[in-house]
Amino acid sequence: MIAEHLPALQVVVPLLAAPLMVLVRRGTFAWLLAVAVSWTTLAIALALAFKVREAGTISYAMGSWPPPWGIEYRVDGLNSFVLVLVSLVASVVTPYARTSVAAELPRDQHYLFFSMFSLCLAGLLGITITGDAFNLFVFLEISSLSSYVLVALGRDRRALLAAYQYLVLGTIGATFYIVGVGLLYLMTGTLNLADLAHRLREVHEMRPVLAALAFITAGVGLKLALFPLHFWLPNAYAYAPSAITAFLAASATKVSVYVLLRFYFVIFGVPLVFGRLPMAEVLITLSVLAVVSASLVAVFQRDLKRMFAYSSVAQIGYITLGMGLANKAGLTGAVVHLFNHGITKGAIFLLLGGVALRVGSTSLARVAGLAKTMPLTSFGIVLGGMSLIGIPGTAGFISKWYLVLGAIAHGYWWLVALIVASSLIAVVYVWRFVEMAYFRAPEPGAAGLSEAPAAMLIPAWIMVAGCIYFGLDTSYPLDGARLAVAMLLGGVP
Repeated sequence: MIAEHLPALQVVVPLLAAPLMVLVRRGTFAWLLAVAVSWTTLAIALALAFKVREAGTISYAMGSWPPPWGIEYRVDGLNSFVLVLVSLVASVVTPYARTSVAAELPRDQHYLFFSMFSLCLAGLLGITITGDAFNLFVFLEISSLSSYVLVALGRDRRALLAAYQYLVLGTIGATFYIVGVGLLYLMTGTLNLADLAHRLREVHEMRPVLAALAFITAGVGLKLALFPLHFWLPNAYAYAPSAITAFLAASATKVSVYVLLRFYFVIFGVPLVFGRLPMAEVLITLSVLAVVSASLVAVFQRDLKRMFAYSSVAQIGYITLGMGLANKAGLTGAVVHLFNHGITKGAIFLLLGGVALRVGSTSLARVAGLAKTMPLTSFGIVLGGMSLIGIPGTAGFISKWYLVLGAIAHGYWWLVALIVASSLIAVVYVWRFVEMAYFRAPEPGAAGLSEAPAAMLIPAWIMVAGCIYFGLDTSYPLDGARLAVAMLLGGVP
């Protein structure tokens, strides 16, 4: 039965598609296959999420070797939620990518682009679904190496520098992670994540375990752009091809957040991370610095892609803030924001790709009067900006509401004030776009501009619609987040 092998197919389908695209070497075939693959992974992810809700955790043994001896793919309430997000973003980005890639890349690179995209998708899905710590490292490298290539394909020469910075810091992060895993293996003799969590409870010599926690925190922190390890992100987002900026912003950092959640709450456990160690204070401090400083830097950017790239650093700060609160409300806000920020930032960067196509740049100075020439694009960016701010009726409001509840549960009223104040900073940088697009006259020669092609505008607006829909009907993200939080906290109030 195919249904029994869905966990393996989630990764195998995009992994096999990538070399096939290279063998055929046809851009149109590669794009069609990428669309089919992304939609297939979405169908599989939804089927797995439904099975988890109905029957609980799914364990799939690779090669019939039972865990913990063999590699296990394990699907539960947390990673089924992330699988849906990653595959959903990919299924929207791939139809968009054909027109975007045709405008930004030479024709002979199109099949390579979609091949690398499929490899990146396979890596991200593999990171999320695997139940083996070393296998996670392998998929981390697959997704990272393909991401470096995809960023380097940007038409601006600065994309090469951005890719190089991303490569150096990403390699350091991966090295730190594998050193941490090596220390855990030294202490427990296992790489299976579920078995690792069980055996760590019996370890009495804590110094290697604490060192492993430090290495994994630093390594994964680099991958998720945890402040102050975020320096690779603004350039990578600003100079990558438009479709890749949207895909990475909506999925890659979210998968890294998932890894940190898994290690903190499931493997090391709440009593060690937040009981014996001051990780709650560390995470809250770094998150506050990220939210405030990155938001302020975003205000002074002159390019919209860089502005919203720094905004991503701030929004990641909200997610890690919920982790630091480590209670049900705060953690629910973190997991919900993982999903909501994914679709919000995906929508904004997809729309900015249309701006770059028509205007030739995403510079603030070049979008003067954009609301007259590209009204649908401009309005979509405004709606996405409202979700970033956290306006009621948008997806971003739900996330911040639960973060506020989590802060109140600890009596951190100063943190409530900071969340509100940081939202006001977001108003400032979103207003900069509104002012230029709606209250400035178009530049000379802009009269001939028109909306982006429907092949780009429709996928972007699907994401925009998600920003509104999930702000009004919160059942899916909240139910998914509550299921994930119940597993993460394991009954901790």
